[in-house]
Amino acid sequence: MLDKLKNKPLNKKLHTAKYIFSDVLSASVVWILFSFFRKSYIESAKFGYAIQLNFDLVFFASIIVIVCFWILLYAFSGYYYDIYRKSRAQELYQTFVISIVGVVILFFVLLLDDLVSSYTDYYYSFSTLFLLQFTLTYIPRVVITSTTIKKIRKRQIGFNTIIIGSNGKARNIYEEFFERNKSAGYKFIGFVNVKHEVSNSLKDTLTHLGSFDNVHRLIEKYEIEEIIIAVELHEHSEIQSIIASLECTKVRVKIIPDLFEILIGKIELSLMDGTPLLRVSSELMPVWEKNIKKGFDIAVSFIFIILMLPVYLATAIAIKVSSPGSIIYKQKRIGKNGREFNIFKFRSMVKNAEKVDPELSFENDPRVTKLGIFMRKTRLDEIPQFVNVIIGDMSIVGPRPERQYFIDQIVQLAPEYMLLLKVKPGITSLGQVKYGYAENLDQMLQRLKFDIIYIKNMSLYFDFKILINTVKTVLKGDGK
Repeated sequence: MLDKLKNKPLNKKLHTAKYIFSDVLSASVVWILFSFFRKSYIESAKFGYAIQLNFDLVFFASIIVIVCFWILLYAFSGYYYDIYRKSRAQELYQTFVISIVGVVILFFVLLLDDLVSSYTDYYYSFSTLFLLQFTLTYIPRVVITSTTIKKIRKRQIGFNTIIIGSNGKARNIYEEFFERNKSAGYKFIGFVNVKHEVSNSLKDTLTHLGSFDNVHRLIEKYEIEEIIIAVELHEHSEIQSIIASLECTKVRVKIIPDLFEILIGKIELSLMDGTPLLRVSSELMPVWEKNIKKGFDIAVSFIFIILMLPVYLATAIAIKVSSPGSIIYKQKRIGKNGREFNIFKFRSMVKNAEKVDPELSFENDPRVTKLGIFMRKTRLDEIPQFVNVIIGDMSIVGPRPERQYFIDQIVQLAPEYMLLLKVKPGITSLGQVKYGYAENLDQMLQRLKFDIIYIKNMSLYFDFKILINTVKTVLKGDGK
């Protein structure tokens, strides 16, 4: 049987639209009121007579520009991300901080040139705009958030949840959920067992969905958003492989506190309606940093392709002249969340270099052409991948993507490899800079250590350092 909760289906697009509509309306009203303030107080005091606000085309155009500015700022900051899981405290903090940032930008861009009687008028303008923006934005937002929280507590809204575990702890978690008057939003779809033994008492209470081996299919089938790991002591050895396997999914993973010491990755404490759980954090970078990284990737890729167009053409001609075969080599690789894509490279090997199973290149590989040796040392073979970045398959900096054939072998020895699938693969990486191309499975595992270090320390600053070291490698021509 499925969970007895009669939740309404989540409509994230509609719920997001509510916040966006609220913000559009608030930003419009704020700018109209502030424009009245500027005319009736600031400018009238300056010129000594009443100045009227003109509702002309310029004024209405300014409203559109201001509204777009605020919506883009909110989206860039990540406000519309994870829209159903907001708290009132979070609402207050986010609205306050973003209002300050936005008003500071508007002040220096639009208000600093205002004609004023004295410099104190600038303080009045700034304070008035901030108070209007914060107050009129926060009030409707907190109403929407409070309504959502109320629906969650009344079990009108719920997040599809699977329990991993089948014995006492799993049963206790499930029973604890129903003993509370106020729901935390977990809609239990069923449970999966880690090992073969399954608790009969839990089977009588909650639907048995099979073993953990089927979890990825279950996540897709039931649109699972939350997973709670509630395993017994004798199953602790499975925790690392369970978490690693879930790394490439978008679900929130939570675990019972006594397993804290064996977790990999960041954690945060959350309460399941009074029951403490540890959340395995799925966010490796703040949303605003991810947005900057994405914008940087696209902008730099466009600029790079335009500036390096002569190099692209010269390399293409050299490949065509030096050996038979195509100029661009396409290969299936695995990207973010396990999605397969075609990676583009300048061909550095002879035609039909791989005839049966996938093979890695090695030192003095006869399949690599003379031109290919030079391209690999200077990384010229990788530059078509800036197209992959623009398409959205890759990032400039990130773990190098592998083929499924090798991933299947790596995860048998190092299940933590699945952590790499939480981010977009990159043209260059810390593993690539420190280790270069891998020639065999052992070297792949060695390079994996550096890629894990990158994942655990992801930041724009770290990306910058890797780019600098990549440029050094290219200029020296000592790439492996």
